[in-house]
Amino acid sequence: MSPVDEFLPPGWTVQEGRGIALVIAGPSGAGKSSVIAEVLRRDPNLAFSVSATTRPRRPEEVDGRDYSFVSEEAFDRMIEEGALIEWTTYGGYRYGTPWAEVAGRLAAGQDLLINVEVQGALALRRSALPHPMVLVFMIPPSRDELRRRIRARGTESDEALARRLAIAEEEIRAIPEFDYLVVNDALEEAVARVEAILAAERARIMRCSP
Repeated sequence: MSPVDEFLPPGWTVQEGRGIALVIAGPSGAGKSSVIAEVLRRDPNLAFSVSATTRPRRPEEVDGRDYSFVSEEAFDRMIEEGALIEWTTYGGYRYGTPWAEVAGRLAAGQDLLINVEVQGALALRRSALPHPMVLVFMIPPSRDELRRRIRARGTESDEALARRLAIAEEEIRAIPEFDYLVVNDALEEAVARVEAILAAERARIMRCSP
């Protein structure tokens, strides 16, 4: 129960203390990882949900911090055992959100930040989790900037690059299905927008679940 519930009529509460899942998604090149890292650094009450993926680890990534990097066989077992809330294939690799990583923390009132692919975000909203699911779509300021950022990585073949650009165009069409849109032009501004969304959601008045 929130400390301000005494001011509300029976059957109503505020979001605070209920465990919010703040789901951030967007096309490759949106700059999600940099924004997420800074938001987490500033908010000690916010935890990060580590997704599982079959994608190879990039040089700057740490297993268990950025993703749980698993083999195709291990990912198959997670699917068979029902260990994933959702999973999707993106760019030839699979990504999934483990139940154990999310459900327990939300049930304990822990706010979670979840970084997933666009289809994964929509699947999370359709899941059976009885917790607030807030979907944020992050994009660069323009399509030209999106293409520049993807090309600037310089870690993929021309074919893989073209595939990521095509996927990004498809993902952009899902924007109306999200709750918020954050334009990541400058890091500080994008971080401030995400923090504002989280603050607003923590103060949301809502009807209690029966």
